[in-house]
Amino acid sequence: MSDYIFTQLRFIRANTLRDVVDVNDKMSEIIPVGSNNNIKWNLGHIYLIQERFAFYFTKENMLLPELFIESFRPGTKPHSKGKIEVGFSEIIQLLEGQVDRVESTFKNRLKEKTNESYTTSKGLHLSTVEEFLSFCLYHEGMHYEKVKVIKKLLTT
Repeated sequence: MSDYIFTQLRFIRANTLRDVVDVNDKMSEIIPVGSNNNIKWNLGHIYLIQERFAFYFTKENMLLPELFIESFRPGTKPHSKGKIEVGFSEIIQLLEGQVDRVESTFKNRLKEKTNESYTTSKGLHLSTVEEFLSFCLYHEGMHYEKVKVIKKLLTT
């Protein structure tokens, strides 16, 4: 897989961002009937998890604005705390720059063992930079699909 993982990360991120280019802050906060979350939460969650999986487990500096963990960690829901205080445009800007930061930090470190391993909620064990980044592809793809479904519900 090697450096191709960065191509894949760019591919999924470009698709995620392309599909929300016409979404505004107000639309991003609407939770459709039958959904637990909104577009803003899914995008913030994508950013948070990739930030943690790329930087936290390797003891690198994370770029996490205040309220990100509280607002977007697994198990949170936007309506449980009221309005998400993080701006939609801020989330988009962070997402736009994240893959570049990941690649510049880890381009020659993919096989490196992380400082601690992690087992996902589905039982997958992660212990190298490449394994964590590979899981980010799955994770973002899953939430990208949720964003597309929510957007379709809001625009039809």
